[in-house]
Amino acid sequence: MKKTIVSLAAAAALTTGAFAADKGIDIVTTGQAVIYYQTADKDVKDDKGFFDSENSKANVGIQLNLNADLKNNFTFGSQLTYLGTAGLENNLVDNVMQTNTSADQTINHDTTNDIMLTKIFVAKKVANTTVKIGRQELPKSLSPLAFSEGWNVFKNTFDAVLAVNTDLPNTTLVGAFVSKSNASNGDLAKFNDLTTTDMNVGKGAYMLTAQTTAIPMTTLTASYYHLSNVGHSSLVGSNDGNATIAADAIWIDAKITDKSLPMGLNIGLQYGNVNPDSNATLETKDTTAYGIKIGAKPMPALTVCAAYTDVDEGTVAVKNTGTGVKTPLYTQMILNQNYIARDASTYMLKASYSLADMGTVTAQYAATDDSNTGGAAKDDNDYNELDLVYTAKFGGVNYLAAYVMTDADKKDTDADYIRVWARYNF
Repeated sequence: MKKTIVSLAAAAALTTGAFAADKGIDIVTTGQAVIYYQTADKDVKDDKGFFDSENSKANVGIQLNLNADLKNNFTFGSQLTYLGTAGLENNLVDNVMQTNTSADQTINHDTTNDIMLTKIFVAKKVANTTVKIGRQELPKSLSPLAFSEGWNVFKNTFDAVLAVNTDLPNTTLVGAFVSKSNASNGDLAKFNDLTTTDMNVGKGAYMLTAQTTAIPMTTLTASYYHLSNVGHSSLVGSNDGNATIAADAIWIDAKITDKSLPMGLNIGLQYGNVNPDSNATLETKDTTAYGIKIGAKPMPALTVCAAYTDVDEGTVAVKNTGTGVKTPLYTQMILNQNYIARDASTYMLKASYSLADMGTVTAQYAATDDSNTGGAAKDDNDYNELDLVYTAKFGGVNYLAAYVMTDADKKDTDADYIRVWARYNF
């Protein structure tokens, strides 16, 4: 972390192009540098396998955070993101994990899109309430159905107005209006309407979350969302006035743990419901999900976990509305989100072993039973995944290496993946 003295006029010029009186403020700079690579071996005819450029993707990126105390309990934050390939496409890859221009989803781009403003916000604290306005990250712990995902090169962010209050003992209240988000798996430069992949949320989402530790041994989080001007994917382009509806959603999560419990025992319970309206154009069904997770630490170096989730056959998949990619379900693995988010029951087993200064090895396995999707034959979408993950930190750099094995009943969908990245935070 580095502190730099710049004038207020210079800070304004960096972020808005406006100028102000030169009073001088302290800008605290942090950031990260990342190199990210993934390759695949797909079970299709004439596939060229691991490390062939056609099956491989990569990015090189740098993020710079500029944060400042503006006095009078005002704070400012911004984030500049560079996302490119550093020439890796010349030999190693033909595509990217994330891109930086809405006009081009490939490795080819121009310098006008190389640097993006992925965060810019102002926050004001009054007593025990903080209001934050602008482009920002949203954590899954407080916004389980609209959150910033951290699995790719960089996290997605949101255009949002957020208020956090801690007046109640042991309780945090969060209210937000979330309008748009960029993509965790695609274009960081373009901010789009929220989506569940099944439905686009044309006028944003209102959220209210309460998180409390007032219950002994328990952290309880309850979230309510109202999704405005929702349009079903089958109605895209429709001129029918009934083509858009509203939807309400709730998500409840309880984490139970205490130092007095044997072997670090901890239990998680989750329940969710997405309730889209019906009208003359569209008949909808609620989507209900629940899950349970049990974890333990039988020895200092070993942690284990077992989880089960079930999602019924509703109209809307249970996914992050900020991206339409990941789920808040306990059984979320590296790649299984499209199989577990609707009309599916999934169980997962996970074990992590610490090698002390040499890192951590994790093995996790999940199996999904898909009852019946879209009239397909029973078990047509059953899915299995095994993830082997090694994480470590050497010389201040965080490393990840993962091998992912997938097995699906659908023809030509089986594939294995290798993913590696190095991330330096400064």
